[in-house]
Amino acid sequence: MEKIISTENIPIKLWLKDIESGALKQAMNLANHPNAFHHIALMPDTHVGFGMPIGGVLATEDVIIPNAVGVDIGCGICAVRTSLREIPIETLKGIMGVIRRTIPVGFNHHKSKQNNTIMPDPSTYNQKGMPIVDKEYNSALYQIGTLGGGNHFIEVQRGKDGFIWLMVHSGSRNIGYKIATHYNKLAKSLNEKWKSQIPLKWDLAYLPLDSSRGQIYQKEMLYCVDFAFASRKLMMEKIKEAINYFFDDVIYNKMINIAHNYAAQEKHFGKKVIVHRKGATLASTDTIGIIPGSQGMKSYIVKGKGNSESFESCSHGAGRRLGRRQAQRQLDLKSEKKALDEKGIIHSIRTKRDLDEAPSAYKDISIVMKNQEDLVEILVELEPLAVIKG
Repeated sequence: MEKIISTENIPIKLWLKDIESGALKQAMNLANHPNAFHHIALMPDTHVGFGMPIGGVLATEDVIIPNAVGVDIGCGICAVRTSLREIPIETLKGIMGVIRRTIPVGFNHHKSKQNNTIMPDPSTYNQKGMPIVDKEYNSALYQIGTLGGGNHFIEVQRGKDGFIWLMVHSGSRNIGYKIATHYNKLAKSLNEKWKSQIPLKWDLAYLPLDSSRGQIYQKEMLYCVDFAFASRKLMMEKIKEAINYFFDDVIYNKMINIAHNYAAQEKHFGKKVIVHRKGATLASTDTIGIIPGSQGMKSYIVKGKGNSESFESCSHGAGRRLGRRQAQRQLDLKSEKKALDEKGIIHSIRTKRDLDEAPSAYKDISIVMKNQEDLVEILVELEPLAVIKG
């Protein structure tokens, strides 16, 4: 831990030395939320978000806050170690070409419905039904197994363990967005009706845990976490198929999967609380997690140390250094491409519009990892070979 801020109702504990003013202000709002518990934890990749900073961990009593989970519910990362030790560059280009043809990216969806056996079954979550899931289920059949946009990626990597690894970062697509926006809007309306002491401009409206709305939101949120996992699994199968087209008898280890946008009931400091992780990863004792860098930077397979001060959490990545538009304005396209080309990485920087996902738009992942040595142990260091960005 780098420092503690004790000026608000509860302390703010930071695993970074420098924090942008907007993210700090949001953390102070969290610390002054009447339902916030014990302290606020800010991971080393923390940067400004909507309502709550990305990289923030918030525990609450009696309420759940939709905007402290965010719009991409269940967003997370999966990784698989292969038995391959090398992939020739021309073969790698061929593999990435097959992946691009079989996994829709950005706003694109599948042209036909995917098999509904891949989808989580809504009937197992809540006998009363889930209104947004029920409404969006059919559309989600076209979206499962698609990458999405922003910082989502598919990456082929070489591990320090000598093996080729596969990694996917993706979320819950439109179904997660619809659920998040619906319940945040509902929470704001109800908080206004109840004359809540929480200012609307904080964007931290809550739903009581013992209310029907709060309970249904939890079910719909959990569905999105499971949907996002199922979506990553489908993409990983497509990636394996692309590799199997070029190689025989490849062995794939069990997939590692971890989410970083969700809320869960856990016990901390002697109390059952709802822990909101918004761009933060579970790092309980011996939990195997994944911390990616940006394209061009290292990624890490890690093991949690169960540090109670972080609510058993760690960073979910490197964290943004520049906002998307800021990066597009400030970064030099030629320089960013050259840096990746010199490393021999098959990357996704083509035009100035792509600079929002350039390595220089992100914090230095080595510093991020140094700042959380008390939270995780590094198991495998991974170098990028080829990247597809959403």
